[in-house]
Parts: sequence; C-alpha cells; structure tokens
Amino acid sequence: MNSTRNDTTNQRIERITTFHAIVGIDIAKDIHAAQITDFRGRTLMPRHCSFRNSEEGFEKLLHWIQEAGAKHGKTSFLVGMEPTGHYWFNLANWLLAQNIEVVLVNPVTTHRNKENRDNSPSKNDPKDALVIADVVSRGYYTDYVPQS
Repeated sequence: MNSTRNDTTNQRIERITTFHAIVGIDIAKDIHAAQITDFRGRTLMPRHCSFRNSEEGFEKLLHWIQEAGAKHGKTSFLVGMEPTGHYWFNLANWLLAQNIEVVLVNPVTTHRNKENRDNSPSKNDPKDALVIADVVSRGYYTDYVPQS
C-alpha cells in the first residue's frame, strides 16, 4: 500500500500523545535557546532556556526539561531542532544517549511558519525555538538517525 505525504504527517502527529512535551531548540554556535510546549502548542514554562553548546549546558537543558515535565505531568519528550551547520550534532547525540527522542525540522519550514505564532515576521532565538516546537507538533519533521 502506498503512503501519501498526508498519511505520513498524520502518523507523526498521532505519535505525539498528551504525555509528550515538545521541545524546540534554536541552534547557534555558542548558546542555544529552547522552548517547551505541550502537544497543542501551549507553552509549559514562562521563560525559555538558554544553554551553552557544552555538556554542562546540555545538563542544564535536561534539568529544565525534566522540571517542566514534572510540573505538568509529561513523561515523554520530543526534541526538535534545525540541522544547521555542525553545531547540532553533539546535542542531538547527547540527547539520544539520555533516551530522549530527537527530530529534525527543515529550516525553510521554520522560516515559512514564523508568522503563525504572533502574526509578525520578527526573528529572535526564543521565538524561533517556539516556532520549531509548533512545527514538530504539526508533524513536519523527520526522525534523526545517527550515522555510524
């Protein structure tokens, strides 16, 4: 049976349950920004999380994600990010080692959906992270499978 693009997108959406928190991460060279939402796109934390591209920064992100999950009864996490440059590799592989699902979002999709959140094309890292989380919640992502 052939699968259409809509079928694939619907399967990705159905994969996200009410127990999931969706984390969107805007990747940068030194400091990343993260936002966390539920499956409907409602933000779960009042502020974004800025963290360094280092193991200490990754630990800070994990603690922030777990805190939000505990506060809102979320037991599963789906982290979405744009594969820009090479800065995302270490974070994605580290998150996988922590048993957190990682998905990738096309930067063009993020750019095109920027106005959906607040009817403004403005750009800043926390907003981009929120747009990435929204795009993931609507099923527009691909799974990250590390290469050997």
